[in-house]
Amino acid sequence: MILLVLAALLWVFVHVGISGTALRDAAVARLGERGFSVAFSIGSVGAIVLLVLAWQGAATSPLWFAPPWLRWILAVLMLPAFVLFACSLIGNPTAMGGAGLLAQGPRGIQRVTRHPMLCAFALWALVHVLGNGDSAALVFFGAFLVTAVAGMPSIDAKMARRHPETWPGFAAASSILPFGAILAGRNRLVAHEIGWIAPLVGVVAWAALLHSHRHVFGVPALILG
Repeated sequence: MILLVLAALLWVFVHVGISGTALRDAAVARLGERGFSVAFSIGSVGAIVLLVLAWQGAATSPLWFAPPWLRWILAVLMLPAFVLFACSLIGNPTAMGGAGLLAQGPRGIQRVTRHPMLCAFALWALVHVLGNGDSAALVFFGAFLVTAVAGMPSIDAKMARRHPETWPGFAAASSILPFGAILAGRNRLVAHEIGWIAPLVGVVAWAALLHSHRHVFGVPALILG
């Protein structure tokens, strides 16, 4: 269990303590942008491999047991996670990629949230923390939850430093919390900018994994009967 905790701390440090902080800027100054990207990728792969191996070998104990009704709720909550993840990969205008795109304002899924992928990971991690209910899963999935939640303001701070002229307007017209800017009246949902392909891919992937969860991971997503 100690190794799992250390591996989780390493994962969080690599993705929160370095990426988007002054440590990243110092490393880029020394290694260059390309050199940093290579080093960061190697560190990320090493950290995730260590985290998975530590989780597989960790002793664990139950903290709570998710009742069947809660597992149904958690399964439903995974649907928006899949849709957000698919939308972050398919048809995402990547408006946070540069000053020119930032000046255009949020488009597509970024009208819903400017961090669709991290929101998807946060929801996925939270669902699995609640669904598993044991100490090892709490540390393992909790590491991803902390990384995703802390990573969003960290990325925002990095973008604010890089694009001081255009970032404030983009941030004001978008939100971290899905639908936050839309509900606050600072933006609106434009379905045709998102399209139907990405949401459909998310729904199909959710249904497929829900059906095959037992075969892929050894445990059923739902308890029937």
